[in-house]
Formats: sequence, structure tokens, C-alpha cells
Amino acid sequence: MRVFICIAGLALAIGSASAQDAKKEIEKYQKMIGEGSPAELWELQGEALWKKKQGPKGASLEQCDLGLGAGKVAGAYSQLPRYFADADQVMDLETRLLHCMTTLQGRTREEATKRVFGNADRPSEFEYLVSYVVGQARGFPMNAPTSHPKEQHAYELGKKVFFYRAGAWDFSCASCHAEDGKRIRMQDLPVLSEKEGAQRAYTTWPAYRVSNSQLKTMQWRINDCYRQMRFPEPNFASEATVALTHFLAVTANGAPYAGPGTKR
Repeated sequence: MRVFICIAGLALAIGSASAQDAKKEIEKYQKMIGEGSPAELWELQGEALWKKKQGPKGASLEQCDLGLGAGKVAGAYSQLPRYFADADQVMDLETRLLHCMTTLQGRTREEATKRVFGNADRPSEFEYLVSYVVGQARGFPMNAPTSHPKEQHAYELGKKVFFYRAGAWDFSCASCHAEDGKRIRMQDLPVLSEKEGAQRAYTTWPAYRVSNSQLKTMQWRINDCYRQMRFPEPNFASEATVALTHFLAVTANGAPYAGPGTKR
């Protein structure tokens, strides 16, 4: 029996015994770094930004409706992405936050998205806000809806995006995330098209990355995967990224949300 490691587009086979030993050590390491995660610092800063009055309208985001009613944050992330009638579209968390920034605070999209991904020295506003919102859903079961026709369309589109092959390497998300036994460096690559793998992975994102001392959002995760596949960079909060997130979230339904997680 062999397992495969996906490195720079190549699948390398290694013996199962050594792979199992490595996996155990990696799991011990992940458990260790997960204790006392700095993600809570992002959550605190995010709460302050949630309540901060900004933009031409001098308003906070405290009346932002994330799907459960204006200002209701507890458990909201576990039911995203979802259809919002006021925007007539399916939105993930970042897309909805952007909508609230423009409608409640009066900020332009250009100003609000000037810096969507931060770094260790200067995290972005989205990273702070996302960490606060997802932290309020910890323990809630994933329940991304599919009852509205546009939610059903988003799910099917996200599924197509997941399996769509293109780019310089003819890759898709499925190239690394649709077959058991793959990993990249120290990270197992779960089968995200199946419930078990999606529940294990999706419920721990967004996540704090120890390797670069940053909290990363789902929009960043998808963006970076596209970069690694040598695809063109997707637009922030685009229909394709929201649809892909919806496909993953629906596949993970039923599992308790456990983020923000801690990654290598």
C-alpha cells in the first residue's frame, strides 16, 4: 500500500508505514500549536471593528444582517453562504461584510476592498472582522442552506468549479482534494468532495497560520489555491469563489464548527 504526496504538481509515492508515523507526529504537532491559539487576539480586534463607526454614514456594523437578523452574530457563520433577498444573491461571510460596509457605512467598494489580505505586520480589516464573526459560531452545527433556487445554483456551480481542470498544469481543486492518501508537506489533503473530508477541513477555516503568524480567511484560502494551481487570481468575493465555498460548506453540513483553527 502506498500514499501520495502532492508537491508542486507531482504525486510522489511513499511507504505506508513511514507515512503513518509521520501522520501521528504531525497530529501531535497540530494539537500542540492549537492550544492557546493567538486567533483570539484577532477576534477581540474584530469585535472592536464591528462596533466602530466608520464611513460617510458614521455607522458601525452592529446592524449588519448576516442571515439571522440585524446584529445577530451568534451561529451566523454556520449558516453561510446563503441567499440574501436584499442583494438577490448568495453571499459568503466576506461578501456579506462588504455589502454591509457599503450599505450601512456608505463606503465605496474600492475603498473597502483596498486591502483584503493582510500580513503579519498589518492584518486586514476583513481578517479581523471574519475572525470575530466565525468565533461566535464555534460549536454550532454547519447548516448552509440549499432551499432557495439561487442556493441550489450556487451549490451546483461550486461543484463544477471544484472539478474544473485548467491552467498551466491542467489542475483542479480535485487534483489534490478528491483522492485519499494525499498530502502536501506536513498537511494531509482531505477529500473535500465527500462529507467526512469536508467536515474535517471546512469547519477549521478560517485559521491562524503559525508559519507566517497570520489569520487567513476562506477567500484567501481559495485565492492561494488558485495561485498554486497557476490559475488567474480570482476577484475578491466573486461568484465563483462564493459558489465554491457554498459547495464545501453544504458538503460539511452537520459537523460542529470548530474555527478559527490553527494550521502549521
